[in-house]
Amino acid sequence: MSHDAPLRHWALGLGLGGLGGGLFAGLDLPLPWMLGALAATITASLSGWRPEVPQHLRTAMIAVLGLMLGSAFSPDLSDRVGRWAGSMATLLAAMIVTTALVTLYLRRMARMDPVTAFFAGAPGGINEMVVTGGALGGDEPTIALSHSLRILLIVFTVPFGYRLIAHMDSVPMAQSMGRLMDLGGVDALVMAGCALIGGALARLVRLPAWMLTGPMIASAGLHLAGLTVSKPPAELVILAQVATGAAIGSRFRGLSWTEVARMARPALGATAIMLVVSAAAAGLLAIASGLPFPALLLAFVPGGIAEMCLVALALGQDVAFVSTHHVARVVLVIMLAPLAFRFLSGGRSLLKKS
Repeated sequence: MSHDAPLRHWALGLGLGGLGGGLFAGLDLPLPWMLGALAATITASLSGWRPEVPQHLRTAMIAVLGLMLGSAFSPDLSDRVGRWAGSMATLLAAMIVTTALVTLYLRRMARMDPVTAFFAGAPGGINEMVVTGGALGGDEPTIALSHSLRILLIVFTVPFGYRLIAHMDSVPMAQSMGRLMDLGGVDALVMAGCALIGGALARLVRLPAWMLTGPMIASAGLHLAGLTVSKPPAELVILAQVATGAAIGSRFRGLSWTEVARMARPALGATAIMLVVSAAAAGLLAIASGLPFPALLLAFVPGGIAEMCLVALALGQDVAFVSTHHVARVVLVIMLAPLAFRFLSGGRSLLKKS
């Protein structure tokens, strides 16, 4: 491969992402820059092309999203956070039910082995589930593809569902974030410091999705303390959405339409189970607590952290609430999934011996 090849792949990924995002924006579709970029690059990937997003650019853009999420934490959050204990407990229960049902479904319908089915069904981060499942003997490519399809289907389904069923339109990005030309030098330095220091510390302590959670926690801390009100400008957030969507679509390079179609049925079934369980949990909690159902659903649906928080931002929902629940979900799954699997495997072994 020539030295120019990576540049061509990067140009293809970002170029297609920008074109797809622009097309979706022109058609006034929900979350256009991310979903348009995703649609364009996944189509190209499955058609034999090799779009890519440079890792350093992707890390930087994920950090921008972290800063954006952190800016949603305001000093008045303390008045609301006390009501989140019930939703966190409900989230944990929904995760347990979802993992059990999806694992059973994948075992019966897709004939996956127990390890692969469990880690393909546990709603955690892709990298963590692939590494842990692979270490325990699971099929890493199947786990990776299952989670990629889960995120793809949820990210596409939820925004369109909100528009078609709830008649909720997207909020213009410039309206919620501000413009690049209005960004002051001090604000830019504050955000750069949050991104660099927060990301470095998160990586040091091995937080999941450190490039997102580190800047988010640093930014949230400053906003909660009332030390800053700075937000990333809309233009930068749009670029981050294009890079995020193109990165998701590029995960499918090297695969064929046939391979993806073979996994489509179990992925659709698994995603449907997740959506139904999440909607039921959100609905019951909304009735019991009075918390808004739209925000609860976005907080419970197990898409990617960055992707679901972008959906929350686009739909004008409580981004702090949604982002906190998704970070908690991923941390809990990473911590509990290996222990739960070993416990269940040990129980089955004892039953077989007896």
